[in-house]
Amino acid sequence: MIAVLLAVLAAACNALSSVLQRRAARTAPQSDAFKLVLLWDMMRKPVWLSGIVALIGGFLLQASALNFGTLALVQPLLITELPFTMLIIWLMYRIKLNWSLWRAIIALTIGLAVLLASASPGHGTRAPDTADWIIVTVVCGAILAYLIATAKITQGSRRAALLGTASGLGFAFTAALMKESTRLFNSEEAHLLTTWPVYAMVAAGVFSVYLLQNALQSGNLVVVQPTLNISDPVASIGLGVALFGETIRLGGWIAAELIGVGLIFYGSVKLAQSPQIRQGDLMALPE
Repeated sequence: MIAVLLAVLAAACNALSSVLQRRAARTAPQSDAFKLVLLWDMMRKPVWLSGIVALIGGFLLQASALNFGTLALVQPLLITELPFTMLIIWLMYRIKLNWSLWRAIIALTIGLAVLLASASPGHGTRAPDTADWIIVTVVCGAILAYLIATAKITQGSRRAALLGTASGLGFAFTAALMKESTRLFNSEEAHLLTTWPVYAMVAAGVFSVYLLQNALQSGNLVVVQPTLNISDPVASIGLGVALFGETIRLGGWIAAELIGVGLIFYGSVKLAQSPQIRQGDLMALPE
């Protein structure tokens, strides 16, 4: 239960971070896309720095949640970031949320509950070895390279969706490294800073944040957020099974799991299509 609570709090922090970073990123010139100067421009904006503080808070809460729970349990719970994002926008900017939007939020939340209840993620049965990490890194790297290369030759919402998916995969990989770091911390605390997963986690996390900044700059928040919040938990479940031997129920439970995924997809799409949120583009809102 403590892992669930920590994961939900992490999702709330991430949602606040996304709203604040979006507010800052939309004021950056399009010419800054895919350049390190984009991060430099963002660092000079107080609202973006506030978003980073919220992101760090979410990171610490997520790490604590992964220390108590499985990757396959904690990461899907971060889907609640999307409803939290909409609620934060509503509270901060007083954008009206009609029944259609609330229905989408409810569908996404129920879908998450159905997915987790039917999958019933179990704790890992093994620790990954070097070969496991090499294989997973190569596969994730190839997928990321394809998504980024495709994003570079597209524009607008399609680019934002591709980069949102890429950042979701990046955050899932970061979470897997975070899980490995917490495992090492519990077994060899004194030598943690001499182990490679800690530094790989930092590098993967920074790169994922960089991808997210480009995604937020390229398109509307509600295009980026659903792709990020779907690709992250799906990839995390796969990584949890592949690396740590975590278990999920299969057989007849697959039907219920697909229903859960379907509800999540429906809720995410409806949120992304909502005219109430589209007309509330944060670029047009006051500081």
